[in-house]
Amino acid sequence: MTLMKTLYAGLVSVSLALIALPATAQKDDVQIVASFSILGDMVEEVVGELAGVTTIVGPDADAHIYQPSVADARAVAEADVIFVNGLGFETWSDTLITESGTEAVVHVATEGITPIEVDGETDPQAYITELKALDAETRTRLAELPANRRTVVTAHDAFGYLADAYGLTFLAPVGIDTEAEPSARDLAVLIQQLKAEGAAALFVENITSPALVQQISDETGIAIGGRLFSDALSERGGPATSYLAMFQHNLGALLDALGNPTAR
Repeated sequence: MTLMKTLYAGLVSVSLALIALPATAQKDDVQIVASFSILGDMVEEVVGELAGVTTIVGPDADAHIYQPSVADARAVAEADVIFVNGLGFETWSDTLITESGTEAVVHVATEGITPIEVDGETDPQAYITELKALDAETRTRLAELPANRRTVVTAHDAFGYLADAYGLTFLAPVGIDTEAEPSARDLAVLIQQLKAEGAAALFVENITSPALVQQISDETGIAIGGRLFSDALSERGGPATSYLAMFQHNLGALLDALGNPTAR
């Protein structure tokens, strides 16, 4: 399943949940909790003024290692509907939901997808149309790239679905665990590979330290192409305050770097 189809599945899940809401529902009447900022933004786009949305893990925060607070447990306990990503993304969500004693309906946004294995009132159809347009524009620009301009290095392995959807290669010194540290041998092997084969660009991420990527850049001479947003939106005033803005920013940064042969 492509990245866009995965997203559509999540939006359908949101829409189906709202069908069950009373036609006279007010924002204060229905409380929705989303596990992290990207999913929370998607839910807000769909529900508009029909419900209040609380997000547990906020912008520029790492959902993998998050420790829920008492306030989070209270929000979950009082929720009518809860949305989580699933697939082990939130390692804490099952415990939080169970221990809160909530009677909310829980929806898993990734339910039914085939996962990739790795180490005011808002019209949701208009939202999907915007995403489809961005997807089409991206594919047009990517079609112009040669095969040797399709490899990118990031701090951790967070872009598997993006790579699969658009025929890109992402390399990372560590897997999906942001707390992991690469072994000296693994890092040396990656650096030697990059020296021999090259890469279009390196990117730092909003939820990880830039030190490791800077070290790789220093040792390989490959330029850092900017910052990508993985697993969390940006704070207010940043370039990725919504899912659509994050997607636009990430793809724009990637395409600029991949299309620039002087980046190395």
